[in-house]
Amino acid sequence: IGQITSTSVLIAWGTTSGTGSVNTIGHDSASMGHARVKVGEQTSETERNWIEVKDLKPDMTYPYEVQVNNQKIGEGSVRTYPERATRLAFFVIGDFGTGDANQRAIAGAMRQEFLKRVQTDNPVRFVLTMGDNIYADTNLGYIVVRSGDQDRDWETKFFQPYAELLRQIPFYPSLGNHDGNSSENRGDLSVYLDNFFFPENRPARWYRFSFGGLADFFALDSTTNSTGKHPEPIFQAGGDESNWLARVLAESKAPWKIPYFHHPPFNAGPGHGASYNVLRHWVEMFQQDGVKVVFNGHEHNFQFSEDDDATGRLRYVISGAGGELRSGNVMGNMGKAHRSEEHTSELQSLRH
Repeated sequence: IGQITSTSVLIAWGTTSGTGSVNTIGHDSASMGHARVKVGEQTSETERNWIEVKDLKPDMTYPYEVQVNNQKIGEGSVRTYPERATRLAFFVIGDFGTGDANQRAIAGAMRQEFLKRVQTDNPVRFVLTMGDNIYADTNLGYIVVRSGDQDRDWETKFFQPYAELLRQIPFYPSLGNHDGNSSENRGDLSVYLDNFFFPENRPARWYRFSFGGLADFFALDSTTNSTGKHPEPIFQAGGDESNWLARVLAESKAPWKIPYFHHPPFNAGPGHGASYNVLRHWVEMFQQDGVKVVFNGHEHNFQFSEDDDATGRLRYVISGAGGELRSGNVMGNMGKAHRSEEHTSELQSLRH
């Protein structure tokens, strides 16, 4: 399930057999053949490896089936979003794409929680990712192996662990430094943009989506990933992303405005510093425009900030142990980590 609205669903399929320039899954992947997709009583056909089915009813569960070249390749069920909502449950995971037992264990726990809620009036509706969606098997700086720049890299690190969730709910991703040439291969970025589906069905490094008039979500890119030879900070004040953010935050009338991105402005460690100084212009926007909570990753543990004067009365949550978990007790640093004078100002901290 690539995307859901109150009246539509985007369903995608493919394989992860692609190598080199061969694209076998995602928005621009090579066609597997003529597809017939049935959602409820509605049947649609396409030559692409995805289809958007419209004219559905809000907050309804629809069975679906996908046939390619007259053979059934998949089935599942999908629940549309309500037009107006008073509650919302969703998953938040960051730093997860390892392909190891830790990632699979957390994915299994997510699956169980999803199944427990699926028939209730408050099901899990989607997954937010805090970046580092896929890690390289080997990263020696000058040698980076299976980092996500090939479709085949995604099998054990994304599509397999979350297979049951992906059949029913979308993932709304954000970029981490390991999703491009901030830390790994620049080819990772283009495959990320192809393999995920984004609101309005347009690949995007930053974007927004809404849920039932209750919450507006703002996925942001705090990385230095680029499609060029050298990493570049895309998040700077006065840039396209920050200008967009200022506009859409001010426009939003939702009771909950929820930004999410990889690098935490407030962080007690132990592995990384805070990004407060380089992202201070975002922090100030959040304070001015009624944001109540911000989600981040990058640090491989779970933390949440004080909601005091230093944080602008916002709660900053780090959920960076979706596959990686860094040992070390950070409780001694928690009290001081929210104070701005403790924050590192080095851009290099965003590249680790």
